[in-house]
Amino acid sequence: MNSALATISGDDQGLEPGQARFPGRTCQDIIGGDARTAPAVLTTESPQFLGDEDIDFSRYTSQEFFALEMKTVWGKVWQWACREEHIPMGGDYYVYEIGQSSVIVMRTEDGIKAFHNSCLHRGTKLRAEPGMGSSPNLRCPFHGWTWDIEGKLKAVPAAWDFPHVKPEEFSLPEVRVDTWGGFVFINLDPNAPDLETYLEVLPEHFKNWDMKGRHIELHLSKELHCNWKAAQEAFMESYHVMETHPQLLPGTGDLNVQYDIYSDHVRKFHVPLGVDSPYLGQKHTEQELAHLVLAADRSLLSDDDLMVKEGETARQVLARATRKAMGLKYGINTDALSDSETIDTLEYQLFPNMILFPGLSLPMVYRFRPVGMSVDKTLFEVLVLRPNPVSGPVPDAPHCHHVKEEESYAVVSGFHQLLADVYDQDTANLRAQQQGFSASVKGKQTLANYQEVCIRHFEQVLEKYMKA
Repeated sequence: MNSALATISGDDQGLEPGQARFPGRTCQDIIGGDARTAPAVLTTESPQFLGDEDIDFSRYTSQEFFALEMKTVWGKVWQWACREEHIPMGGDYYVYEIGQSSVIVMRTEDGIKAFHNSCLHRGTKLRAEPGMGSSPNLRCPFHGWTWDIEGKLKAVPAAWDFPHVKPEEFSLPEVRVDTWGGFVFINLDPNAPDLETYLEVLPEHFKNWDMKGRHIELHLSKELHCNWKAAQEAFMESYHVMETHPQLLPGTGDLNVQYDIYSDHVRKFHVPLGVDSPYLGQKHTEQELAHLVLAADRSLLSDDDLMVKEGETARQVLARATRKAMGLKYGINTDALSDSETIDTLEYQLFPNMILFPGLSLPMVYRFRPVGMSVDKTLFEVLVLRPNPVSGPVPDAPHCHHVKEEESYAVVSGFHQLLADVYDQDTANLRAQQQGFSASVKGKQTLANYQEVCIRHFEQVLEKYMKA
């Protein structure tokens, strides 16, 4: 029997709870053999043991619990609304919705503002559809009351009948807005700490990863029949790879993953690629791994680019080939990137619902939001962010491609088939999990101390907000 599939052995390791790790090469051991040293934020560890108590399934099914979340969490946190490239010019806007709240993020002549999406006459949404658009004003489709892009009231039809409406008192109520890394964040709480404080260690970790200097290559979404927390928790660990994604085991160090807890709002896990999963009984050669794992465009490479020479590892060859291919394809300079930044899955999780991948070969951002006030429906979004070219125009932001629940992610033109298969497998689990919450006699989930620590940390921070 493969040692990675060893039976439960209780406390015979003689370790304190939370100290146990896979007894093979660590993530640090693997990246320590790279040709190019990873930055300090990737070569240090920040583990935490946060307890081993079960977590009640009612957190995912109770409408009462959900309503309290909407008030105490979503009404208080900074949440990513759009990218700056969604609203590049004056008059461009993006409608962002969370629960019953709807916010218009607007590019003005002097910067970015955000307004509650509700007419001050009789409440009609000024913009009915979510997503991006452009307009010289904000005009209500019901009676035509009109505000300029700065939120100032400019026109009221039959104004003679509204002597009690003073334009200076009828500006659109604003929502707090700020930016980081090309992302536009809003906060519904006027008294919340500023965004810089909220982001905690994230800007320091990302100082060498220019998120602002990227553009959206692809944007897709899918409505999932599960609670918003369950949806994103499925992406907070690699423990499921062996069972859910067996095709990824060649080339993925799923048991070698490093999980780090930095602060209330920021977590990370680091998956080393270019090595076989310890679950595999038969190992691939370094040369085989170099051909199996490459995520870059092979048409831009020669056979020699993927040749593992004496003394090299598959990781070193993959990183070198990926830097070359990505540099050629996107017109960017990749020389400064370490091997780990180039090929590994680096996942940063920002509370409550944002997951960022700053690496070169997997440059994505996830967002998870409840659909309206439904406790068991989630809007899952994926944005692929590519570095802006050194010269030439930056592509415009594309419209979001919505994937129906019964459809494969492969229907999205330009989306990599391997990723589509992985997401199909991930999201197929979620409806069954949501149904299983209600079917359960036990009524609680039992988490791993290390491999699922990000889930426990997320739930504990959620609890802090709900009790504040």
